[in-house]
Amino acid sequence: MAIDKGAFTSSIGFVLAAAGSAIGLGNIWRFPYLTAQHGGGLFLLVYLVLLLTFGIVMLTTEIAIGRKTKKSPLYAYNELSPKGGWIGGLATLIPFLIFPYYCVITGWVMKYCILFLFGASNLATEPNFFTGFITSKFEPILYLTIVLATTSFVIYKGVAGGIERISILLMPLLFILIIGISIFAITIHHEEGGVTRTGLQALAIYLTPNTHEMTFVRFLQLCMAAVGQLFYSISIAMGIMVAYGSYFEDKGNIFRSVSQIAFFDTLVAFLAGIMIIVPFIVFMGEDALVTSGPSLLFVSVPKLFARMGAAGPIVGSVFFLMAFFAALTSAISLMEAVVASLMERLSCSREKATVVEGVLAFAVGLLVCLGYNVLYFECPLPTGSVGQILDLLDFASCNILMPIVAIATCALIGWIVGTKTIVNEVTKNGERFLLAPIYSFIIRYAAPIILFILLIQCLGIIK
Repeated sequence: MAIDKGAFTSSIGFVLAAAGSAIGLGNIWRFPYLTAQHGGGLFLLVYLVLLLTFGIVMLTTEIAIGRKTKKSPLYAYNELSPKGGWIGGLATLIPFLIFPYYCVITGWVMKYCILFLFGASNLATEPNFFTGFITSKFEPILYLTIVLATTSFVIYKGVAGGIERISILLMPLLFILIIGISIFAITIHHEEGGVTRTGLQALAIYLTPNTHEMTFVRFLQLCMAAVGQLFYSISIAMGIMVAYGSYFEDKGNIFRSVSQIAFFDTLVAFLAGIMIIVPFIVFMGEDALVTSGPSLLFVSVPKLFARMGAAGPIVGSVFFLMAFFAALTSAISLMEAVVASLMERLSCSREKATVVEGVLAFAVGLLVCLGYNVLYFECPLPTGSVGQILDLLDFASCNILMPIVAIATCALIGWIVGTKTIVNEVTKNGERFLLAPIYSFIIRYAAPIILFILLIQCLGIIK
């Protein structure tokens, strides 16, 4: 039977929903610490170049695949060519693996948001608070349940009534909060040891390319970090944009929408750097920022707000509320990619598919929560670190499956289906596709080479 998956009612609804998917914890948590670790303005420059070429090409390709086939990620690739059917399976598996632990992490953000909103921000700065919270047996499961229920309700309401409506509500609010905090960050100053550090000075450090001790190997690591961030940041190679593309109106301008998505996503990532890096340098010093790494959001940022005096709890409340909105919109897109595939695979209603995915996600999310206490173990990873259940799911989905799906997509479009299929879909209403002259080269040669290097780096084959 024909399945009515729904559709976006406007191009702006599509852009805001897709931007909501792209703008998540990858922008607010991952981008700032990667920028700090990889040369500041130099990382920004490399990231921007890769986004305007590799990133936009991959994003355009996935949305065009979705709109052309009108299929979920599970079946869209097979619709293009039977040789690509297995790609759809992996593309659906990725959000299935990511969604449960993303809900867990979103629950962590919710916990901090509540702490700051209800005047208990001092607890967040206590030694080992974060570790104590995630290793507790009850609280993380409670927040997982709340986040999962909220996300499921939005998906249950459908594309227009749920995803589009919540995106039109939350995304403008998210932009306002981000811009407001960024402006505040530039205006602050702090005196310590007879030295005054200002927001503008810190902004200059953030924007200035740091080539000190930069070698070819370190530059390659910087480039691969930027490529990896693109995967997180614009939601490519995880089926989401294929699903959203299948809901995109035929008369819509794909390239213009992709450009808008990329602009909003990059703007938020850039402003996230200002929000976190600038005040961090002002209050904590540049060295403390570089050494914070992945702990930046949940350990270092609360300490930052504590240094701001009376303004700290207010700014912290707004910041974590913003982070929660960003995480929630990304969680919605992850669930939708799976639900869309389940609807076609099971030939069932959206409501039934939402319930099925909700139950499965809760089961996996429960394992993730218990992985920090009763099911705790340490598993060596190819990156040289050790991980628990969450880390294993993240490594398998983001470090292995996503590069494989992206490489396979390039091979399918570049060498089997033909790049004209995508170019014709993007320009079928007479629109201009500015990257058309280099699209074939990027899909057939440049992107696969970059992705292959990323894959072998993720596997620990090259350091």
